[in-house]
Amino acid sequence: MARFATIVRLIFVMADFKTHTAVAAAACGALSTAALSVGAATAEEALIFWLAGTLGGLLPDIDSDHSQSIQLVFSIMAAMFASSLVADQVGALPLWMLWLLGILAYLAVRYPVLAIFARFTVHRGMLHSLLANTLFAFITVALAHHYFFLSPRTSWGVGTFVFIGATIHLLLDELYSVDLSGARIKKSFGTALKITDWQYPGLTIVMALLVLVTFWISPSPAAWQSVLHQAVWQGPSHWPSLTDLHSLKAPTQPGLWEQASQHLTELLRWCRSLWS
Repeated sequence: MARFATIVRLIFVMADFKTHTAVAAAACGALSTAALSVGAATAEEALIFWLAGTLGGLLPDIDSDHSQSIQLVFSIMAAMFASSLVADQVGALPLWMLWLLGILAYLAVRYPVLAIFARFTVHRGMLHSLLANTLFAFITVALAHHYFFLSPRTSWGVGTFVFIGATIHLLLDELYSVDLSGARIKKSFGTALKITDWQYPGLTIVMALLVLVTFWISPSPAAWQSVLHQAVWQGPSHWPSLTDLHSLKAPTQPGLWEQASQHLTELLRWCRSLWS
């Protein structure tokens, strides 16, 4: 009983970086495995979806100036921006200038841009909302398709899992607002899981416009909608039974399933190390 109380406290009272990462990884791991089992994703796509959902579980906290989430997300953005600039100039600049360009581009995004972003954001403000989660998802879809050259179906799958992970983050924050030991509701209740921050109507309009723009530049979601319809909405009769799951065959592409299993094991070890 004491151990159960400790687990409840860790999950619902201490919703910090480790908790958000572990819970998002576990939930999106289960969902990506389900997508694999019903044929909505290949093993490689399921792994990508899982990682996207785990990262999505950290995105709402990029409005916290000194959080690990904002440092990780801006490090990834800086690396992507730097690699894009360097790739565009390969063959046009000497090697030492490519190195210098990459370093300067990375530092510019990682520090000055992060500082400006932190200056104009408030924790549990606009970025802790379902509207922001939608924007995160659409930006991810556009980047996955136009930057990483993924198919429209896979791009929308990645965006969907980012939305799921970010929404899990908001749910955890709301659960954190409930004091289970004292049976009371904290003042922070309702500040995380909301449609938008209605205190800032101007910013809400801007974010809604950004959602429309990112949706417009994203590929058609028709292929992903078709996958979801076939995998889910055709009814339980089309879902695999326990016997089917037990005898699930590996993809025909050699080495793909083994690679996904290896990454899964490594990620589980990493999540477990967060709790130690």
